[in-house]
Amino acid sequence: MFYKKNVYKLLLFLLLIPLRLYAYSDYIIASGENIGIKLISDGIIIVGTYDVDGTSPATNAGLKVGDIIEKVDDAKVNSIDDMVSKINESRSDEVNITYKRNNDIKNTSLALDRNGSNVKTGLYVKDSITGIGTLTYIDPKTKIFGALGHEIMENSTKKILDINGGTIFPSTVTGIVKSGDGVPGEKNATFDLSKTDGNVKENTNKGIFGEYISDIDDNKLYKVVDYKDVNLGKAKIKTVLTGSEVGEYDINIISVTNSDKIKNIVFEITDKELLDKTNGIIQGMSGSPIIQGDNIVGAVTHVVIDNPLKGYGILITNMLEEGEN
Repeated sequence: MFYKKNVYKLLLFLLLIPLRLYAYSDYIIASGENIGIKLISDGIIIVGTYDVDGTSPATNAGLKVGDIIEKVDDAKVNSIDDMVSKINESRSDEVNITYKRNNDIKNTSLALDRNGSNVKTGLYVKDSITGIGTLTYIDPKTKIFGALGHEIMENSTKKILDINGGTIFPSTVTGIVKSGDGVPGEKNATFDLSKTDGNVKENTNKGIFGEYISDIDDNKLYKVVDYKDVNLGKAKIKTVLTGSEVGEYDINIISVTNSDKIKNIVFEITDKELLDKTNGIIQGMSGSPIIQGDNIVGAVTHVVIDNPLKGYGILITNMLEEGEN
């Protein structure tokens, strides 16, 4: 009897333990395609200020770089066009601004300098960010995609961008700036904004994620493996160095860990063709899938600044889990 009661208690305890099940596929597309990325800010970001007639309207209003404008005269503004429209509608010499700073909502009055149809606010603002990166994977069943393997930051504030959606679209590599001593190189690329390949839902420290809406080629799928099945030694990365053609390039995996959720893999570039073209890891390569045989194990995320031959990668399972949150 004592034994049965304890078994029942154990079963009840097990049933009460929360289980987290992920729906990502065991086999996914390892892309490597170069993509253009446009993220829409959740609010209008103040990225700079300027004086008007010797005074700073922003300083007088208590506004700072990094503040996010959410409302003008109690009306929600989602874009710079919205903000300009509301300011013009007021026809006043000041407007009420609702803004967010470090997740705190604040209110202030911003003085305006009007000269006919020209209005000066003393603020430099932006409502979106556009750049390039590498598409890491597409799950052929869920159509969830992941790219970059790290967050997109707003340059002037050095903070992760809170987004209200975004898109990915085709991009063509037109040239390479090689890495130098302490200076990472970069891909130069053009965009095709006329076509949307996917809608971005999240911008996190493990990458950008969303729904892929274009046709997919699932003829070649790669098996998803756990970090314990990642082997040290030879592997490859998939990335674009010219045009839109995805190439495979040799790397050597030096170490693997799951103690960190971002910098899980340390590797070095060994491919002569890649080194001749780039001198190592370059900007725009973030998100390049790391593969071993028919397995996808991770994605390139960061370069070691003082040694561009070496870099870090994130485990693919960490990206896939984040993509389903």
